[in-house]
Amino acid sequence: MRDFRSIINIVGLLLCIEAAAMLIPMLYGISYNNDDWIQFLYSSLITFFIGIILYISFRKKSVKLGIRQAFLLTITSWIVISLFGAIPFVYSSSSLSYTDAFFESVSGITTTGSTVIFNLEKLSESILIWRSLLQWFGGIGIIVLAMAILPTLQIGGMQLLHMEHDDPYEKTIPKVNRFVLELFLLYVSLTIICGILYFVNGMSGFDSVIHAMTTISTGGFSSYNESFGHFDSFRIEIVSIIFMIIGSLPFVLYLQFIHKQNKNFLKDDQIKLFFIVVFIIIMLTTLWLKINLSSSFTSSFRIASFNIISILTGTGYSNNDFSNWGSYGTVIMMIIMFIGGCAGSTTGGIKIFRLQILFRGAISQIKKLTQPHAVFVMRFNGKTVNENTYNSVMGFFFMYILIFIISAVSLSFFNLDFVTAFSAAASAISNVGPGLGDVIGPSGNYFSLEDEAKWILALTMIIGRLEIFTVLVLLSVNFWKN
Repeated sequence: MRDFRSIINIVGLLLCIEAAAMLIPMLYGISYNNDDWIQFLYSSLITFFIGIILYISFRKKSVKLGIRQAFLLTITSWIVISLFGAIPFVYSSSSLSYTDAFFESVSGITTTGSTVIFNLEKLSESILIWRSLLQWFGGIGIIVLAMAILPTLQIGGMQLLHMEHDDPYEKTIPKVNRFVLELFLLYVSLTIICGILYFVNGMSGFDSVIHAMTTISTGGFSSYNESFGHFDSFRIEIVSIIFMIIGSLPFVLYLQFIHKQNKNFLKDDQIKLFFIVVFIIIMLTTLWLKINLSSSFTSSFRIASFNIISILTGTGYSNNDFSNWGSYGTVIMMIIMFIGGCAGSTTGGIKIFRLQILFRGAISQIKKLTQPHAVFVMRFNGKTVNENTYNSVMGFFFMYILIFIISAVSLSFFNLDFVTAFSAAASAISNVGPGLGDVIGPSGNYFSLEDEAKWILALTMIIGRLEIFTVLVLLSVNFWKN
């Protein structure tokens, strides 16, 4: 465990990749003739210089990671990438303080979508592209984390992915590196298709690129303060809804479908429940809007569909100020922030499959009260869920709510009202972005918060994105013992 060389070596490689990514907004700056390109060049050189030193200095003939090293690498990589990702925000025309820059960087890489920038339309093309790139890389990063690392570490019931997908690395796709490569190519392809459809339906080329990256990653960064309300286009919203849903489903099932190993992934338990939940909430919201806001059914359905799917999937786009929906809007948005999409997707939140396991476990407990000597077997996708897995999900759920409460109470010390504090904490731990209340609201702008509150939210975003226990395990004394 004392050998950190492999971890530092990989972190160095990730910094080199991040440095290369910074050249993309640099090229956009040159193309659009804005002065921020030079700041991205300097940021890239600094990041690459430190990255290559770490990579070469701690290089080993063979990189081997145990379970403990995997935990440490996961949290270290996310934090280090966020720290260096903040540099361009400080020295570019956005001129953010480092606290605000780090908050923006964390919000991007965790695909949360909260922002401290209130004049998005005035930002340079370089900064807008960088924000979207952070979310895009964060999206593919969390898929790989969910499919290749968390199941092995048995985090919060993620070991079910081995059962559910019949071990993708060994049977679905022969080798891990091939699995990751195909996953990356699929992710790129979906991003390109999304961008083309945005462009065809009325977005400019630049806006298409930005929103394609933040849609498929279910991140939600936009180039406009009004988000999708700026476009006011039903066709664009349809494209967004389709790809937000695509980003919310297990990506490994897409690969299985391509390889003709799973011809009907709609039979998947969590996918079926996901669509049922989406349909029910959209219809309830549509009826509420029609009755209470006196709008037509078509208009109510359009507003409900886009905003409910956006918040449920953790994307965070908006085309309507749902803080004006009344008490129902506040309650329903607060609830669906926690749900999220399916495991193995780019979404945050508790995840649909965990809610299924918890519900089925509760049903089993009720049955045992009436039939104490009977044996009830809990199943997920036709496979038996053992007690260890159920306990893992229960532990995750408890810690998820506990971290949320701690975060909300901590925010309340900065004189935030109840709705603002609770929605900000819920939005951060579920990686949603927008909040509720007078301070942040659906725009998801956190500029007015105290610096200490921003650091609390940034930490909450990282903990939520890395599935709670990946971070909390580092606080264990036993973790650091040989």
